[in-house]
Amino acid sequence: MSDLNSRMYVMAKILLLEDDQNLAQPILEWLSGIHHTVEHCLRVVDAADRMAISDFDLLILDWNLPDGSGLSVLKEFRNQGGTTPALLLTAKSSIDDKEEGFAAGSDDYLTKPFNLRELTARVTALLRRPRECLGNILAAGDITLDVSSYSVYRGGQELKLNPKEFALLEFFLRHPNQVFSTDALLARVWLSDSTISPETVTTTIMRLRRKIDREGQPSIIETVFSVGYRLRTPGKQC
Repeated sequence: MSDLNSRMYVMAKILLLEDDQNLAQPILEWLSGIHHTVEHCLRVVDAADRMAISDFDLLILDWNLPDGSGLSVLKEFRNQGGTTPALLLTAKSSIDDKEEGFAAGSDDYLTKPFNLRELTARVTALLRRPRECLGNILAAGDITLDVSSYSVYRGGQELKLNPKEFALLEFFLRHPNQVFSTDALLARVWLSDSTISPETVTTTIMRLRRKIDREGQPSIIETVFSVGYRLRTPGKQC
């Protein structure tokens, strides 16, 4: 096995939307050569149709195409709850363009021209992520959090969270059933600030519990004695 193949962690089903055959063909051959299954679309409308009926592990989308934009099909996919990781390919390279791409739901961004080894590294990194916890809409049980609209609902009722409570709940939803100490939560959710202490995490969790928990039922944010906290995930998660 080659060194490249030995670094691959998964074999995936990938959708490639790219109208430039001179670029698409080397990508197809390269990814197929490391044992991925790649479906190639030349048009936005065909990609949208494939994404509606098939389950992919990764989307690789060109930004500008003759019949539309890969960005627009990704945005619609995210709006419908799609969580598949997405990598944008584009000649656009400004910070404004990158911000627009990430705002539309892209998980990574690769500027043309690029080396196929860099493409492989980015594909590998995206495929290592737990796909069910990507995207803008996260859920656990009857709790739903929408990052794009900055809203949280439980059982259809909207909950009013302050920014730090929202960020903490989002973090737990993206890492279900994982235990985090107060120090770990402090490092992952809060900005570095010497005035913030682990007691801040405890206080924020208490406030969050009061808003999201149901009376007479165990808290969805479970305390693991002498270790930390984790999000219990009844039913469907992420």
